[in-house]
Amino acid sequence: MRKAYRVKKESEFQRVFHHGKSTANRQFVIYVLNKEHQPHFRVGLSVGKKIGNAVTRNAVKRRIRQSLTELKTDLKADKDFIVIARKPAADLTTAETKKSLVHVLRLAKMLKKH
Repeated sequence: MRKAYRVKKESEFQRVFHHGKSTANRQFVIYVLNKEHQPHFRVGLSVGKKIGNAVTRNAVKRRIRQSLTELKTDLKADKDFIVIARKPAADLTTAETKKSLVHVLRLAKMLKKH
């Protein structure tokens, strides 16, 4: 995921948390904020210490990033969103992670209509 596609600053994270809408399933919580006239989506990841040690957290983040990269063309452009991993996300395979993300993104109306 290139830098232009990431929410990095604490102030940007807080803006999405405070003004965005949240949607969740068992593995992930997603906060979505509309950003008019933005050329592409931006995503921030949050994987807390409850998930596991650093190795586990980084593996979860890699799987989420990989899934989002595969879904890039299906995601709406004018949005900032934050993906927060819940504890069960640590036990998912890459395919299960993608399936769960598609589910929660569909609930959040983040996917373009096919």
